[in-house]
Amino acid sequence: MNLLVTGGCGFIGSNFIRQRLLASAPSPLAPRLSPDAPAIGRLVNLDALTYAGNPANLADLAGDPRYVFAHGSIGDTDLVTRLLAEHQIDAIVNFAAESHVDRSIDSPEPFVQTNVVGTLRLLNCARLHWARLPDAKKAAFRFLHVSTDEVYGTLGPDDPAFTEETPFAPNSPYAASKAASDHFVRSYQHTFKLPTLTTNCSNNYGPYHFPEKLIPLMILNALEGKPLPVYGDGMQIRDWLYVEDHAAAIWLVLQRGRVGETYNVGGLNEQPNIAIVKTICALLDRKSPRADGKSYATQITYVADRPGHDRRYAINCTKLQRELGWAPRESFATGIEKTVDWYLQRRDWAAEITATRYARERLGARG
Repeated sequence: MNLLVTGGCGFIGSNFIRQRLLASAPSPLAPRLSPDAPAIGRLVNLDALTYAGNPANLADLAGDPRYVFAHGSIGDTDLVTRLLAEHQIDAIVNFAAESHVDRSIDSPEPFVQTNVVGTLRLLNCARLHWARLPDAKKAAFRFLHVSTDEVYGTLGPDDPAFTEETPFAPNSPYAASKAASDHFVRSYQHTFKLPTLTTNCSNNYGPYHFPEKLIPLMILNALEGKPLPVYGDGMQIRDWLYVEDHAAAIWLVLQRGRVGETYNVGGLNEQPNIAIVKTICALLDRKSPRADGKSYATQITYVADRPGHDRRYAINCTKLQRELGWAPRESFATGIEKTVDWYLQRRDWAAEITATRYARERLGARG
């Protein structure tokens, strides 16, 4: 299979690419996730390298002959058309997106340009490429669009979790832009019969997470002796999904999902933000204690809440479990410990980002 992955230098995209290339490597030490899954012939990573795109996320794959990096935007139709034809692409996985809620509040227009206009242009290129394929390849072609649970809005404390049938009710410019892109993907399947799939995931965490997001921000701020800023009362609840579990789910949906369907991907780990922060502090207290012997929890600082902050997200992923046999491998306890360990071991990675990409920007609590 020849894959075009967009936004592959970002957090989730880079974890997906690494998992796919390692899992399909012809080595008994790296077995495929599924014995009947196709090997990767060529994996093309198209990334515009905006603030959150980091080639260093995939530096260890630079020598893999199957991996091709292309610097550019999903909105560049000439480039996308050339890549699809030149590499005889069999499937597209679209991670490319502006994805930060606070940034969308500060400046919504870039989210419309990338998430809506960019996705529309990518769909157009995919449709024309798909239409030219021989019948067998045309039948096997897939366009998988990676989206978010934020398109569904917010939940009350006792509301049932979001299902694939939950009406869209986006509450931030970011969520609105992703909802629009989801609708365009659905429309291309209905109108043009383009074989699309959509996944809507809960909050991801794990290695290579950009430092402005809640979990890496708290780890790094703690280690640097900075305040740990928590929005409002810290009781905003999210369903936390380990990124490698998410990557495995995307691959399963790409291989076996029903065309035109949406699949929710959740970690089955609902936690309030303040509990996340305290868990991180406790892990750091054990693994990298402060010199003064105090707990990192003493650095927690409550700050003014984000405008329109959604109170609770929760994902019902029964459809994915029932139809495709997926289940998360990591509990929150195991996943967060792996994540803390990774950041303790890779402080050089975070330091490079904060020094060269993020030095002039204010770090605030992100979730």
